[in-house]
Amino acid sequence: MINGVMTMETLPLRLGLTMWSHSEWQSQFYGKGTKPAERLEKYTQVFHTVEGNTTFYATPSASTVNNWKAASHDDFRFTFKLPKFITHQQHLKHCQAELKEFLLTMSPLHDRIGQWTIQLPHSFEPSMLPALQKFCTWFPKDMQLGVEVRHLGFFDKSDAEKHFNHWLVEEGINRIIMDSRPVFSAPPTTEAVIDAHKKKPRVPVHAIATANNPMIRFIGHPNQATNLEFFRPWLKKVPEWIKANKQPYVMIHTPDNNHAPELALAIYKELQQTLVLPDLPSFPAIEGDNQLSMF
Repeated sequence: MINGVMTMETLPLRLGLTMWSHSEWQSQFYGKGTKPAERLEKYTQVFHTVEGNTTFYATPSASTVNNWKAASHDDFRFTFKLPKFITHQQHLKHCQAELKEFLLTMSPLHDRIGQWTIQLPHSFEPSMLPALQKFCTWFPKDMQLGVEVRHLGFFDKSDAEKHFNHWLVEEGINRIIMDSRPVFSAPPTTEAVIDAHKKKPRVPVHAIATANNPMIRFIGHPNQATNLEFFRPWLKKVPEWIKANKQPYVMIHTPDNNHAPELALAIYKELQQTLVLPDLPSFPAIEGDNQLSMF
């Protein structure tokens, strides 16, 4: 806290979305006059973190990285995914030079990275763990890492999963938790839900914190009330982590993300029933109330 006021750095948790730029948020979230290049700045006025998908598809230019830095602030945290060339095509092998180049390009934002996300494909199985272990030694020790696995061999409570979790704890690496129960409970009657069922992983929810910043990726149902029911178990787990001096990251998705900001706000209000959390600032689109009330 600063002068008794809670800052983002001392918040019990960080709330964020899967992206910061989405055209469907124009009138409800950003405000009608907001240009696409101004969306990140508007986003950081409300949320504490964001899941950076854009780096998964390509390494950005140096000018783009500098623009992201100019549009954000020191208390904000990005959680950028590593490029898919490294994680999905190379399976973390023979890519040390590519990782070095990527981290160098991203260096202006290093002090605003909550954790680097190593998202692994379904094909990355427990027998390939040594490749992940070697790969993680290529990062500077002060960089926070999060690993998301999708192969079911990491979810069967076998010795292989126990070994994986134990290694994460030893190294202080966060195991990213995918909670896709809500979206898979939705009937595939819309294009967005059908697409989500094809692309999103359907894995068990193992609510384990292996390091100081456990990340929940909550992939919502189209119906908000249904989402709040699915989120209910987290209302107990998240305070337990905070009591253990951890700062969880709660990342909210919906099938098309059109109403993700509203769902995130509703979930945050639920968390406020069990945690001492400052109110979220109003969405920038709400006239006359653009102040960062958490400061």
